[in-house]
Formats: sequence, C-alpha cells, structure tokens
Amino acid sequence: MATDPAVSIPEAAPAARAGSGTARSAGLRYGALFGPAVFGVTAAGVALPDVAAALHATPSAAAWVLTAHALALGVGTALFGRLADSRGVRASLLIGSLVLAVGAVICLFAPNLGVLVAGRFVLAAGSGAMTSGALALTASSEPAARPKVLAGFGATMAVFSASATLAGGVFTQWVTWRITLVLPALSLLVVPLCLQAASVRPGSGRKLDLPGAALLTAAATSFLLLIQASALSLSTTVVVALAAALVVATAGLVWRVRTAAASFVPRPLVKDSMFLRAAVTGIGVYAGLFAAMYAVPQILVREHQWSVLAIGTWLLPGAVVGAVLSRLAGRLPAGTGGSRLLAAIAAATAGVLATSLAGAPAPALLIVGASLGFAAFAVTQVVTTALMSARVEPALRGGAMGLLNLTFFVGGGVGSATAGALAKSMSLSTALGIVAAFPLIACLAALTLTQRER
Repeated sequence: MATDPAVSIPEAAPAARAGSGTARSAGLRYGALFGPAVFGVTAAGVALPDVAAALHATPSAAAWVLTAHALALGVGTALFGRLADSRGVRASLLIGSLVLAVGAVICLFAPNLGVLVAGRFVLAAGSGAMTSGALALTASSEPAARPKVLAGFGATMAVFSASATLAGGVFTQWVTWRITLVLPALSLLVVPLCLQAASVRPGSGRKLDLPGAALLTAAATSFLLLIQASALSLSTTVVVALAAALVVATAGLVWRVRTAAASFVPRPLVKDSMFLRAAVTGIGVYAGLFAAMYAVPQILVREHQWSVLAIGTWLLPGAVVGAVLSRLAGRLPAGTGGSRLLAAIAAATAGVLATSLAGAPAPALLIVGASLGFAAFAVTQVVTTALMSARVEPALRGGAMGLLNLTFFVGGGVGSATAGALAKSMSLSTALGIVAAFPLIACLAALTLTQRER
C-alpha cells in the first residue's frame, strides 16, 4: 500500500487474533459499545417536546439538551481517543464508564433544565470514551481478522442507528423521557465484554498535550455553538464573543501543531491527504444524515400525520439493509471496493433526498432517504476505520480515529443547523432537497479514497 512518508504504519500487538467466529463476535461487541452513542441525538430528539413541557422550558432552551450532547460527544471522542493512545484503551474505557454513569444519574434526577443540560454534557463526554474505545479496538484488530471485525461492527452500527427513533418513541411514550435521554448509558453493559481486548491495547506512556486539547475543545465548541446560533436564539454579543473565541482558539491550535513536538493534533495526521479526504467524506455523510433526521420526522408528522412510533417502525427495515451493506463493506478492500460502495450509497441518498425539491415527497421516499442515510453512516465508519487502521501507526490510532470522528460530528451539527436555518424561510421539503448537497459531496470525496492495498 502506498503511504504518506509522514505516517508510519507498523503493526501493534493485535487485539483480536482468533478465527472468523471470534473476529465476528468482536466486531459485534465493538459495534454495541459504540452504538448507544447514536441514541444521544436521534432518540433524544424525540423526547424534546416532553422535556420542554415537564421542565417548563421554551423549545429553543430545550434544544440545549441536544446541543450540549453534540458538543461533548465530539470533543469527548477526541480527548478519550488520545487518552487511549497514552494510557491504554482499558484505562480510557474505565474512566469513561465512570463519567458516563455520573452523567446518567444527573440526568435521571435533574430538577431543572440547567442541571439536565449539565448532566447531558457529562454523559456525552463519557459516551465519547465508548466511541473512541470501540474505534481503537476495531482499528487494532489483526489485519487478517479485520474484515470480519469491521463487518460485524458496521452491521451492529446500522441496527442501532436505524432503531434510534423507534427506541426514543417507545421510551418517551410508554416510560419516561428521562430514560430516553440516558440511553447512551447502554454502552456500560458492553464494557465488561471489551476489557480483555482492551488490555491487549496498552498505551504509549506519552504525556497528553493538555494545552492543545484545551485549544481544540475551545475551537470545536465555539464553532458548533456558532452554527447553532439561530436555533439557540443567541444574542449578538454572545455570537461576537464566540466568533472571537473561534479565531483565537484556531490560531492557537495551528501554532501548537506547528511548534509542539507531540501536539494533541499530530502534525503528520494533519498533513496526511488520506485523513483529510476521509474527514470530508464523513462530514458530508453525517451532515446529510443529521439534516434528514431533523426534517424527515417533522414532515411525516406534520404533513402525513404519522406518529413517532410509526416512523421508527418503518425505519427498521432500513437497519437490515444497512447491516447487509456494512457487512459487505467490511469484506471489500477499503481503498477500492469499500470506498466505491460508500460513494454509491451516498449518491443514492443525495438522489432520493433531492426529489424533495420537486414538491412534497411521498412518505415512502422520505423513509428510503433516511434509511440510506443510516446505511451511509454505518458504511462510513467501516471504510474510514479500515483505511486509518492500515495507514496510521498504532501509537496514534486511537487519537486519529477520535479526531476523525470529531470532524464527523461537527459535520452533523452543520447539517442539522443548515436544515433548521433553511426551514425558517422555506418549506421543510425544499430545505431537505437542498441539504441533499451534503451526501453528494460525500459521494465525490469517497471516490478519492483509493489506495494500493498492501
């Protein structure tokens, strides 16, 4: 395989060595470790009306429940990914489990919206440890077993992503919205099943670049808040302050990457063209999915009088399709067949969503478009994990996957914010057709993810 001279690729002690059955079960475990994080945004969005009513909050104030989660999940994935590189995946998972559990308890007993938002922030940070740990374990599996691990991982991710809306509707309607908001804590049930594999993935012992971590956190946070400024009804003063913080933090981060020997964002990673192309691909996929999950349920409820439970139920067949496509992607060479499959799914997603520009789309098309978005989401994780596993040296894999997924979640925030902003001046259907540009960009970027296999 051709590689960038700046990125070395020696193999680490593999975290999964067994036959096909064990490799497949490892992929299922890692997917189940990551999967509940999806519930933090998609399922929780279903509960927002009940949250606002129960805590006497306005819709814009209740939106902080999702915004805080998106912020902390993206940043937490990057931070715990680097912690896994430094102290080992086992330590990262154990610390993250404690953080996740504390956040869940705060959410379950929060007396007001402010405490609830704080709890969601803590919960999402811990959930970021689960996602980064799952990606690091998948990336460090033995090369011979990695296709089967990725196939199981992607199939499980597809099931979680497509069932999130149904799970949110069931728990919100039949139990309580508080359970819906802490569904990411389901990852805690899987942590014990992953600790043995995690213990084979020790850390490098390198010190963490805390100033670099702080600068990245400030830059990502200010950017995500800025793009949500309209939905969150932020004042002009706050917007100006956030813009200034973004400029300062970004400049500081660039300086840190250039001058620090072991910066939080590794310089070889920033210079690696494959990493950058994978980031653009994931940003487009996540932006399209988040935008679709913002618009599609609202269109089905408002214009077609569907219930949330009906929407979730009809999305389940998409989980089956996504699982099959993810398994296929895991078995294909990531830099050729896998990337082409991803490009095809992203193109199909863009094509179906773009039909909304012609007028109110049929419910079947909306369901198909959202389902394709879920499939693209799962296949993106499979393809990009495979590419980075073979390309980045073992000591940097956890951090590399964490940083890559941080960009993905930022892309998701851009997608939902764009759809929300457009919906203020046009119909939701038209807005949905316009945001079809995001998966189209992902399609074009995925076509560039080609490399010679080793």
